[in-house]
Amino acid sequence: MEQAIFTNMCMVYDNKSDGTTNILVQDRLNKNWPGVTFPGGKVEKGESFVESTIREIKEETGLTVSNLELCGIKQFQTNDDARYVVLLYKTNCFEGELKSSDEGKVFWIKADEIDNYPLANDFRKMYEIFINENMSEFYYYKSWNLKLL
Repeated sequence: MEQAIFTNMCMVYDNKSDGTTNILVQDRLNKNWPGVTFPGGKVEKGESFVESTIREIKEETGLTVSNLELCGIKQFQTNDDARYVVLLYKTNCFEGELKSSDEGKVFWIKADEIDNYPLANDFRKMYEIFINENMSEFYYYKSWNLKLL
């Protein structure tokens, strides 16, 4: 039987009246996957996927999010052959005061300036899943070849 690890990631965004979109990013301090990405984390036992995402965003950004939209999935096999699944959500419904955590500094950027930041490995490709309605899956095959579906 295959074991699975479930995690989440959420793009919090706002659409401004001038037509621009801001996205909330996190400059991760994790040595295994450093760089700018979206906040998120692990699903705890007994917790729903949405509840885990709301909790993680609150812990890492200080914001309370709602009306999450599942926009895709990232998955790959870990070195010990478990399936690692990241549920990708987005929302423009949030409240609270932005604050960083031990996970990394959080801040708003203009969506069209994302390439001006030191992104986490493969995050730019993952970002396409969040913004492209024709894509829903980011998958690494066992040979670690990336495929966007």
